[in-house]
Amino acid sequence: MRLKNTEELKKKATQIRQSVLDMCYKAGTGHVTSAFSCVEILVALYYGGILRYDPKNPDWDDRDRFVMSKGQASVLLYPILADVGYFPREELDRFCQADGKFGVHLQHDVPGVEITSGSLGHGLGIATGMALAAKMDRKLNMVFALLGDGECYEGSVWEAAMFASHNRLNNLVAIIDRNYLCVTNFTENMLGLEPLERKWSSFGWNTKTIDGHSFNEIFQALDRIRSRKSAKPNVIIADTVKGQGVSFMCYEPLWHGIPPNGNHYLCAKDELR
Repeated sequence: MRLKNTEELKKKATQIRQSVLDMCYKAGTGHVTSAFSCVEILVALYYGGILRYDPKNPDWDDRDRFVMSKGQASVLLYPILADVGYFPREELDRFCQADGKFGVHLQHDVPGVEITSGSLGHGLGIATGMALAAKMDRKLNMVFALLGDGECYEGSVWEAAMFASHNRLNNLVAIIDRNYLCVTNFTENMLGLEPLERKWSSFGWNTKTIDGHSFNEIFQALDRIRSRKSAKPNVIIADTVKGQGVSFMCYEPLWHGIPPNGNHYLCAKDELR
């Protein structure tokens, strides 16, 4: 499914946020704010003609791989996969229900999902292995991995970064959801990550920092990603807002992992309209 222009993509982003909110409200659990910060990124990948995928053939060998390393945002990926046709939308009503397929963290047995994730720091290493395998098999598919910024505290992330650079994995794109928040505090208060772009560059990656809520900047960062001559892997540091779309959730650490209920839910619905 490919949308024609930025306005259609913006409308789709709003629809997806509404689905996430409704799912978490009904279930009484789920990471709304962690999902909201990366909506535009996933909408661009799945609806903007960037990812190559086939819902009718989820195991298509030549598909691009999308690895959601920040697995707490699984509630964002599920409605997108349902919308593009991987499974019936009715499954979304059973999010975190006894008879449902989907839990709070990402599960690999869901059609269209590549890995189980939730324990942070694993996704980039897996994506790096996928990219290396594609190179060895002389395949042209790309591998995209979405990481949280707090996830970059994990040593395994930097081990994978070194490995990817050493092996010249220019078919690998890491996207950092740079919302500056962890579970209970801002990243720069807990353990400073800056200068994040220079750190990735020093590990041998092509780097670019963008507004992660701007479709234009996302597409510019990924322009001709399949034909770039550089042998380096690519990282996009996407500046985002945790809770984007609902004002009272933005910049508030203690909304992490807590769905709104009652009046908060109604206010969030109104804002998203």
